Amino acid sequence: MKLNKKNVMIEMISIQSIYNEKTETSLITEGNLRNEGSDSFKITYKDSEATGFDGSTTEIAVTGNSIASIIRTGSTHSDLVIEPGKKHHCHYETPYGEMIVGIYTHKIDNSLTSDGGRLYLKYTIDVNSSYLSDNEIVMNIKNA
Repeated sequence: MKLNKKNVMIEMISIQSIYNEKTETSLITEGNLRNEGSDSFKITYKDSEATGFDGSTTEIAVTGNSIASIIRTGSTHSDLVIEPGKKHHCHYETPYGEMIVGIYTHKIDNSLTSDGGRLYLKYTIDVNSSYLSDNEIVMNIKNA
């Protein structure tokens, strides 16, 4: 099977809710979309000051609506596993230090194709079993 990799524009909306306060940020960046076969895709983009992780690269791998991973390499490293109905303990590094976080996933909605599409992730983060935030990521992928 030939893997299809193409340059794309990524519009990313990140929504973070902490109790009754909601913060929404938007970012548009260039990246790559690679069809790994059937309903499996990898989205890759270079982080910048806008994401807070300048000097890093983020790769989101997703298979259907069943599992996704967010892997950041470079100046900071993170490895998050997102799987609906399950909690994973994951490594998360920031410019200020690293920690183990709990990721409980509520939903993955993957409508990606080789031509782009949409990816939606919704999950809750805790640190040492203490609630940190509810998070949503909406990615709209279009040909560059």
